[in-house]
Amino acid sequence: MNRLLRNHVRNIRPYCSSEVKCDEGENKTTPLNLATYRRGTGGRASFSGIVATIFGASGFLGRYVCNRLGKIGSQQIIPYRDDGSEILRLKVAGDLGQVLFTPFHLRDEESIEKAVKYSNVVVNLIGRDWETKNFKFQDVHVDGAARLARLSKEAGVERFIHFSALNCSEHPTSIFIKGGSKFLISKREGECAVLEEFPEATIFRPADIYGQEDRFVRYYVGPWRRFMQYVPIWQKGEQTIKQPVYCVDVAAAVVEAIKNPETKGKIYQAVGPKRYLLSELVDYFFRVMRKGPVEYGYTRYDMRYDPIFKMKITLSNMLSPNNPIGNLHWERLEREHLTDNVDPDLPTLEDLGVHLTTMENQIPYELKPWTYGLYHGKDANEPYAPAEPPKVSTY
Repeated sequence: MNRLLRNHVRNIRPYCSSEVKCDEGENKTTPLNLATYRRGTGGRASFSGIVATIFGASGFLGRYVCNRLGKIGSQQIIPYRDDGSEILRLKVAGDLGQVLFTPFHLRDEESIEKAVKYSNVVVNLIGRDWETKNFKFQDVHVDGAARLARLSKEAGVERFIHFSALNCSEHPTSIFIKGGSKFLISKREGECAVLEEFPEATIFRPADIYGQEDRFVRYYVGPWRRFMQYVPIWQKGEQTIKQPVYCVDVAAAVVEAIKNPETKGKIYQAVGPKRYLLSELVDYFFRVMRKGPVEYGYTRYDMRYDPIFKMKITLSNMLSPNNPIGNLHWERLEREHLTDNVDPDLPTLEDLGVHLTTMENQIPYELKPWTYGLYHGKDANEPYAPAEPPKVSTY
């Protein structure tokens, strides 16, 4: 596999310059500047000078980052841990020969070195929403992230993009879990570990990201998160403020950060353009699906007074600890009911020149397959009053 990556990189760009001798066995005296080998007009069939290794590309956000990088003609090296079937669809993210795959394991330094050896950009999208018996939050968000940063630095990688989380803190607010969310604690420790190994790293702190096959919108509309038409939310969601961001906007920001050297060593908050009460968002989702109080009997109530729902969460985690049913687990509920705190001193995606998408413009498309009565004689395109958009929070 190492030879395959080397041959592909040589085919994409001249591997040698007049100052550097690249015969086998000879030492290179000058580091290669891949940007000098850009060619083409900047489209998918061009070469941008970016050779990016994308860890975690098989996840939700990874496909959008790969597509954005492929659009500008970047070569992508995609490490994978399973049998490779989940990442095969990413082959078409770039032009022919531009997307390469290599097996790796987060604890295997040799496989990581092979994955980053020919890259000048590394993007770390690896993360866990819940702990498993093989990987705890510490293993993935702290130790694994630090290992990737260290090996990338040793390999001469120029840019390291790391994804953390909004609200990450050493002492997050506690609602259900004593001491607060372990996820958010580990994300904060991971930031410090990455910056210690790679001080020039660019860090993104995303809020809840929505899009196709996400774990935000589909989490609330899924049947396991609710009891039929009854949706339990802590304090009815009227004390929690969210600022969700569209996945395409986050992917665009990653590309802009890679192209802009001034983003080195900075932390960006990946948040949407508007802030909403969680209660407004959930109500809006059901209005879009035509499952409001009149048509469907939709009701939102306070989770604090429902011991049956709490028992359901505990039993779900016991029956399926490594893959919670419907993404419903205590860690998710802990983060779900925390208000998105945006630091005014830190830049956002708008500072990268990204035009942010509003939820009102995107959610009707995302929830169209869930339209009530869509497959029972009603046409989703028939004349119907559009759902009233959610009210923007002033806090």
